[in-house]
Amino acid sequence: MSSKKDYYEILGVSRNATKEEIKRAFRQLALKYHPDRNKSPEAEEKFKEISEAYAVLSDDEKRRLYDMYGHEGISGRYTTEDIFRGADFEDLFRDLGFDFGFEDIFERFFGFKPEFERRRRDLTYDLEVTLEEVSTGVEKEIEFYKSEKCDMCGGTGAKPGTKPKTCPRCSGTGRERHVRTMGFARLYTETTCSLCHGKGSIIDVPCPKCGGSGVIRKVRKVKLKVPAGAYDGLTLRLKNEGDYDPDSKKYGNLYVIIHIRPHKLFIREEDNLIYDAKVSFPTVALGGEIEVPTLNGSTKLKIPPGTQHGTIFTLKGKGLPHLDSYGRGDELVRINVVIPKNLTKRQVELLREFERESYKTT
Repeated sequence: MSSKKDYYEILGVSRNATKEEIKRAFRQLALKYHPDRNKSPEAEEKFKEISEAYAVLSDDEKRRLYDMYGHEGISGRYTTEDIFRGADFEDLFRDLGFDFGFEDIFERFFGFKPEFERRRRDLTYDLEVTLEEVSTGVEKEIEFYKSEKCDMCGGTGAKPGTKPKTCPRCSGTGRERHVRTMGFARLYTETTCSLCHGKGSIIDVPCPKCGGSGVIRKVRKVKLKVPAGAYDGLTLRLKNEGDYDPDSKKYGNLYVIIHIRPHKLFIREEDNLIYDAKVSFPTVALGGEIEVPTLNGSTKLKIPPGTQHGTIFTLKGKGLPHLDSYGRGDELVRINVVIPKNLTKRQVELLREFERESYKTT
């Protein structure tokens, strides 16, 4: 991952830039710094920087995390491959006229060749947790459906004792070649094989359990740890817990998206908690003590005489733990003075007297 430069600064856009503005800025910079066109020593590193910035800012969730937490919201939560997952580089690079494949770009500049077929094998699961669970971290068991390799045919799709045979139409290539004569010229085109649908093989006798698909649907239960300090939208990756693909003979990943249940008392602001305390006028005027709830019980808070409406008191270390770090946030107690309604005649008289004593003119 690149150094902690500002992604917006790297692309030269404002923090409220639209997706189209971000895409346009990336296209201009990609043309300028692509190492096949720019032979300066720093061009390749600059190209990596703008590609990473675009991958983050063009994705709504990654951009939200970056805006909230900076690089800490991205690093440690996403691998390099995950950062680029879902970004529309393929069409962008093709439009720019780069003369090598999309996968080659990533292998050349980022050291890996992404498995794009994994997208159709990956699964997502939405998991709701409470603030109390986020405060300590929690282990959860989740249940979901997934496609697994058929245990009868071993994923081949063919009945046990038989096996798929090479497609006679495409000779195992999965592609059909068509020739069309136009005058003295011949036009060659290739399409996906219409018999084997690109697989290169066909099944004469399908497996009775999976019907020839090579996969069966099963209920899967797994346990995962939600880390202390998890935030809304945090995505946890469970490797190889996605669907099985009989063509690549690989499993995808399961992505568990964390959602924080709204709390009846607290508002979360990063790792701080905000609590609105309702306090009577006599207490803020004369001073006193109130009981304040926290995620771990309650505590006493002294209110000095003359405390104003909207004053915020800080309970150090009573917030949420910092994710992937030490320490905790704070609880911020915001004072809301309660104005009494339906006053008695005696109460009105006392307030009038108080007003005359407090605000009398000279």
